[in-house]
Amino acid sequence: MNYTPRLPGRNHNVTEVSPLRELAVLLGGLLAIIIFAYLLLGLGADLLVSRISPATEQKLAALLSSHYGKPSQPTPREIELQAIINKMEQSGCVDLPYPVSVHIVDSKTVNAMALPGGYITVFSGLLKIVRSENELAFVLGHELGHFKHRDHLRGLGRGLVFAFLATLTGTSESAVSQLAIKAVQVTESGFSRSQEAAADAYSLHILNCVYGHVGGATDFFIHMPKKLDPGHIGHYFASHPENKKRIQALIALQRKKGYRSGPLIPLPALKKRAVKEKKSYPSPR
Repeated sequence: MNYTPRLPGRNHNVTEVSPLRELAVLLGGLLAIIIFAYLLLGLGADLLVSRISPATEQKLAALLSSHYGKPSQPTPREIELQAIINKMEQSGCVDLPYPVSVHIVDSKTVNAMALPGGYITVFSGLLKIVRSENELAFVLGHELGHFKHRDHLRGLGRGLVFAFLATLTGTSESAVSQLAIKAVQVTESGFSRSQEAAADAYSLHILNCVYGHVGGATDFFIHMPKKLDPGHIGHYFASHPENKKRIQALIALQRKKGYRSGPLIPLPALKKRAVKEKKSYPSPR
């Protein structure tokens, strides 16, 4: 009797499913769990925000004061920005449970942000591109909108959730961790874009309330360097919508509300620079 060697019909040590398919299923399941956990914990953070009192928010502000604290002696530019904020508050156009103060941070960053306790941080890079008080007032009004809607606290809460999930997924060098973090970032961008749109609308209301028109409302997005615009595709991975869409949304809202355009007010710093350079400041549009 001759022996003929042959492989068994089924090898339990070798899967019948493609390894790549198994990897895709595992990664997809992991990302789904992380995103679900992020949304659930983020919802909890949002609910908690509504229960934070202004006094508690002031305590949170004290924790951040060491990094973004306002100096005891404000600079001339900070006084200039604070005067715009005071004009908004004294006009009755802003309804917040605490006074708002402005602090300038020396940085090339073209941005501003709202911090707990009524602190607005403006990066000096932003001040280099604004050309009128109205344009700057819109930027400051936008940050006031974040205070009004408590977005700054929601962002802080979601940031803590984000950091917690990033820790659970492993070290920052892990490929799986990076993939999971990117998925959460894209999900979070949707929340941020809606908050940005609401803050833009609130700022447009303030601009019309204070100045009687909304001239200069879209100028900041026009003057912003193109390299900072996330663009049509990039805006899906950014917290801020692309500038073209924000301009279109503001123009549409202006028409809907019946707001009119008006003359722009030169900033004092721009007036001094124009005199120094012996150049006349451009006439208001």
